[in-house]
Amino acid sequence: KLIIMKKVFLILLVAVTTGVFAQSTSKEDLDVIQGIYGKSKKELAVAYMAIPEAQAAGFWKIYDEFEVERKALGKVKVNIIEEYATNYATLTDVNADRIAKESLKNSADYQKLMSKYYDKYKKAVGALTAAKIIQFENYMYTTVLSEMQNSIPFIGEMEATKK
Repeated sequence: KLIIMKKVFLILLVAVTTGVFAQSTSKEDLDVIQGIYGKSKKELAVAYMAIPEAQAAGFWKIYDEFEVERKALGKVKVNIIEEYATNYATLTDVNADRIAKESLKNSADYQKLMSKYYDKYKKAVGALTAAKIIQFENYMYTTVLSEMQNSIPFIGEMEATKK
């Protein structure tokens, strides 16, 4: 079923211009979450975390700081995907190498950010709650990444469907 869906997507992809395809991937990661869950990421975090009132102010201050930095990395991730989508049909070794390295750096930067904020959360609300928010963030990150990945073809996928 997934293979059929990807083939249908590829046929549609060929039918539209690269610019339109690149525009469709330009959703911010928060838009993806809103589309999947029907709620904002913060609404989901508030419901999941259930932070006691005594710790709430400190926790959400750290969360808001984290979100500023995370959103910046999310925009970089979207730009990398847009660049791939724009150059997909003419991808060269040089472009593929640059895009792959940018993607790997973005993933590493995200993990560094998570480590940095885990320590801040732990100081404010303890290790158990800090681990809980990290688990939530990893789930959101993976969900968004999966949705974005599903919207673009794999390298060589279009060529493979032509044979």
